[in-house]
Amino acid sequence: MPRSVRQAALIAAMALCLGASLPAKDLTIVVDNPIAPPAWALMERQLLDANSEAIEIFADKYIDERGYLLHTIRWGSLDGPDDAIETYYNWTLLHALGGRDKVLDIYKKGLEGHLMQYKELRTTKTKIAEHGAYHNEFITMSDFFHTGEGIRGFTMMGLADPLDEKFRIRTKRFAGLYMNEDPSAPNYDPKHKVIRSIWNGSKGPMMHKATVYDWVGDPVPGMFHILHSPQRRNEMLDLMSVYDKMLAHCTEYVDSVGDSWLNMGTAILGLNAYMLDHENKYRDWVLEYMDAWLDRTRQTDGMIPSTVGLDGVPGSNFNGQWWKSTYGWNFTIFDGEIEQIAHRNYFPVGPWPGFSTAYLLTGDKKYIDALRTQMDKFYEHARVENGQTLIPQMYGDPKGYKYKGDAEWYLWQPRLHHDRLTEIYLWSMDRRDLERIPKEGWIGFLEGRNPGHPEKALQGAFDRLRDNLHQIRTDPTSPDTRLADWLLGFTPAQTDVLTQLMLGGYFSNGKLWTLHSRLRYFDPDERRSGPPKDVAALVDKLTADSVAVTLVNTSQAHTRTVMVQAGGYGEHQFNSVTVGGETTPIDHAYVTVRLEPGAGDRLEFKMQRYVNQPTLAQPWDRGWMVKN
Repeated sequence: MPRSVRQAALIAAMALCLGASLPAKDLTIVVDNPIAPPAWALMERQLLDANSEAIEIFADKYIDERGYLLHTIRWGSLDGPDDAIETYYNWTLLHALGGRDKVLDIYKKGLEGHLMQYKELRTTKTKIAEHGAYHNEFITMSDFFHTGEGIRGFTMMGLADPLDEKFRIRTKRFAGLYMNEDPSAPNYDPKHKVIRSIWNGSKGPMMHKATVYDWVGDPVPGMFHILHSPQRRNEMLDLMSVYDKMLAHCTEYVDSVGDSWLNMGTAILGLNAYMLDHENKYRDWVLEYMDAWLDRTRQTDGMIPSTVGLDGVPGSNFNGQWWKSTYGWNFTIFDGEIEQIAHRNYFPVGPWPGFSTAYLLTGDKKYIDALRTQMDKFYEHARVENGQTLIPQMYGDPKGYKYKGDAEWYLWQPRLHHDRLTEIYLWSMDRRDLERIPKEGWIGFLEGRNPGHPEKALQGAFDRLRDNLHQIRTDPTSPDTRLADWLLGFTPAQTDVLTQLMLGGYFSNGKLWTLHSRLRYFDPDERRSGPPKDVAALVDKLTADSVAVTLVNTSQAHTRTVMVQAGGYGEHQFNSVTVGGETTPIDHAYVTVRLEPGAGDRLEFKMQRYVNQPTLAQPWDRGWMVKN
């Protein structure tokens, strides 16, 4: 028997003889197979370092000693507080992937500075921010598409530092805003199981129509790039001169009262709060709310309604037309800023994070079935024109949302939502779901069709990082000519490729995130998330009950120890591992691997998916896993 598994097999046999399940802290897989570091391993480690250094360069230029982001602050959804804090959207994720500790320090400094900076904001044309953009450190009132964009870095912070006291307090407080734990913010109606408005937050729900000033805020003097206006993004314009156009952008964004499918994104807040200490009230609320949406989807024949009345009935706030509302199925408007019809159906934004969060908590496939059925509805109406597949993007009245007749599909386009279909496949691992996804790129690699993908994908990430650093160096703006959304164009960290290759995880093009992945890594010596220095990982196979990963110690002089977890939050369970042809039982959510200097090998784990309750606790702070 190879020494790489000899110790593991001996301990496993002893544990089984004693009738005990095998605690991972007593199981160490020793890998001593010498290999020259593969190109992908060296590139992966270099990308982690390059990302970290790029964030330090970014922070040196754009974050001051108080943690303030150097820009001109404004209220609004076009270039307001959500865009400012979104600048750091994946920095906590980078740290959890193995980025430098300095990355987490910079994020925390930027977060605290942001909360102070935007607490100082004052508006006169909308009451929402008349005393600041934040109350109790949460946005006063906004739609959860924009709120969710802004809190991505915060919701991922639990992957990096779940013991941070401010993170823990805020996480529970934020979830409590949607459980009526703050009497001054009655966002949720527990009787009808609705969040009462598309506008919600720490000041409660908006129970009247919104105004354009709620969306746009006050004008500020100065010359800026107006990025949300495609015709003007390359020009420096006097904002006061285009303010009327900005208001015209949001003229029809007025319907507010009633639940919105965007609000399903709030499930992420409940999930994070639950994963801290497994307090059942948070899990119960998420499942209560998502089960209500599941029931409403059944009432509308598998179409996820975009609006629900205060009585809990789909579309009762629009005479039964459940496809209405701001950002709804039928949100076809005249955008006065660009002076043309615009179609803004945001159907993937809330339902995907909402239902997948319920799936993470339960392992119940009914939540994924709802998303699949919705995609079936699109594809049932697919057309092929000039050899190109088109599916409808909108549902309702193609003439505008004031129409009172029956709804129909419209706006056929080649936007096939492959990113959302990829998520469904990775959650279900049903080969029938795979049939709708192009077998190229990362998916092609996992299917054995694209062996050169890792190096090519990592090279692409380096190219994007280099481009962003060039933009940072040549940025022509100054704080008084820079709005919040300007820096989003070149925030430096490149994490998508690392998430896929290292973790077997995937983020769609949507902007509300929960990490669904097969693996995650921890450094037991440094007591932190991410693989230890010099260790690289490449997931090359995913099936419904297995994952294969190659672990490499690129150091030729030092032994490295890495803890491998089943799932981003320990939601999966390892049953066994095969290394060098020898199989060792595990029966745990994580295992320790010791990599000798210059060693590497391919480990194939058998596993059960979505059988444990997810947790943010790192392995050394964790008791036995709670089963679903």
